[in-house]
Amino acid sequence: MNVTWKLPDGSEISADVADGTNMMEAAVANNVPNVIGECGGSLACATCHVYVDEAWVGKTGSVEDFEDAMLDATEAEREPNSRLSCQIVASDDLDGLMLIVPQA
Repeated sequence: MNVTWKLPDGSEISADVADGTNMMEAAVANNVPNVIGECGGSLACATCHVYVDEAWVGKTGSVEDFEDAMLDATEAEREPNSRLSCQIVASDDLDGLMLIVPQA
């Protein structure tokens, strides 16, 4: 599947991502700035915080309780479309996904 990260300066990074890969791993592998993933995707930090483009919010799944709590600790302001990218997993249904990287 293809995913695009829109950066705070308006530039974009796009990549093909294998099914089953979470978006934090994909961002780190593609050198997306400000998506760090310090905890390696174990829901112990909020350094992979992104905003899901409005067109994709309904397709990326719902926020579970622990992710919801972690989103309260993000450096950038939490928005209704905030997600931890480690909790969004690549699948054919998400081909074309757009994620917005917040300003650090």
